[in-house]
Formats: sequence, C-alpha cells, structure tokens
Amino acid sequence: MIGDREYIGGRECFIVADKEPRVLLLHTLNVKERDLLARQVALTAAAMSGVPAVTAAFAIGDWKRELLPWPDPAISRVAGDGEHAGHTLRYITDELLPHLTTRYGDLPVALGGYSLGALFALWASTRSDRFDAIAAASPSVWITGWRDFAVANAFHAKYIYLSLGDREEHVRNTHIARVGDNIRFTHELLRQQLGHERCTLEWNDGGHFDDFAARNARAYAWCALRLSDHELP
Repeated sequence: MIGDREYIGGRECFIVADKEPRVLLLHTLNVKERDLLARQVALTAAAMSGVPAVTAAFAIGDWKRELLPWPDPAISRVAGDGEHAGHTLRYITDELLPHLTTRYGDLPVALGGYSLGALFALWASTRSDRFDAIAAASPSVWITGWRDFAVANAFHAKYIYLSLGDREEHVRNTHIARVGDNIRFTHELLRQQLGHERCTLEWNDGGHFDDFAARNARAYAWCALRLSDHELP
C-alpha cells in the first residue's frame, strides 16, 4: 500500500500528496486495486509532466451496492444494489472534499475510477458540479438504460476522459457486448455537449481486466494536465 492511511468520515482513505499540489485526484478503490495503487500513482506522476497533485483513494466495500447508480438485473440481482450511489456521492461532497479542501486548498477536482467506479464517476458528474474533470477508464456503460440517461442528464464536468479495451465488446454476454456502441455514443454526445477538445475516447489493447493501473494513470494524467493549465504535448 502507498500513502498516508486514515479514516475520513468513517471511511478508509489513502492520501498521496506532492508539495504545493495543483490538482486533486479522487479515486474509488476496491480490494483488487489496493495492491496496484502504488504503481498507478507512479505511472500517473510520470505522465503528468511534473504537475504536482494530491491523490485521495477512498475504499469501496461493496462495489455494486455503493457505486451502481440504479438497479439492473443484468449486473446484480441482490436487493439494495443500485440504491446507494447517492450515499457515496454525498460522502464525497459533504465529507471527503471539505476535509481535503481544508488541508490542501480549493483545488480543481478530477473524480475517476475503473469499471463500475468509472460509471459512478460519470453518473456523479450529472448529479454534482463539484467535479471539474472525470477520469472514466473502461466505464460500465453497458448498464441498462445508460443511453437514455446520458441524453436526459447534462454532465457538469469541464473535461471528460473515456477509455475502453478493444476486446471488451467482443464477448458472448450480450449485455456487456453493447459497451462498445455505448461508449462511442457517449463520446459523441459529450463532444456535442462539451466540445471536441474537452473530451476524448482512448482505445486500449486487450480486454476489460488488462493493466487497469496503467489505464487509470492515463485517464488521470489527461485530466490533470488540462485542469492545471499545463502546456499539452
């Protein structure tokens, strides 16, 4: 594990802070990602061209219960899944962000994650204007009803990064297979809403579970460089 481990608002968090940070990177952290957090932070720093940042990774205990924005039997049939994303969002806006702002100042914020964490970040951007950028690596936009939701709800972030593995849509599961068409649809929608320079869609080699630390790092670096007004390559 990496960084300072502490409990903020009763939730386990890991904080990695550079001196005089210019951006705040918020990251949903599940069990599988814990051991890869050090690698992700190092890769992000290397891709950010020296932009100092604070990374705050907050633990998610039950991935589907805490992040799924609405019920979908194709993802989970467990009662309560899809009903608690609002609680997670309120934790971020009412407890985590005020705590970090007091400590590091009023920094531009990028919220992100991987898979359901990325889907949650996109959804959160339609529910709050506290996030200046969204780092959505391989988001689970195959969730039932995503296209209708995206059309009906404006995204408040200034910048949004999307990515997907080029094999993710080539699966037998017909629900998951629609992720490719849905990510293309989302990208085009965001280009119309935010402008072509304020969103991007990156295609990675491989399937959903390939090297997600590096994919997360590229997502956060893209957001951080834009939020810090750094000269872009």
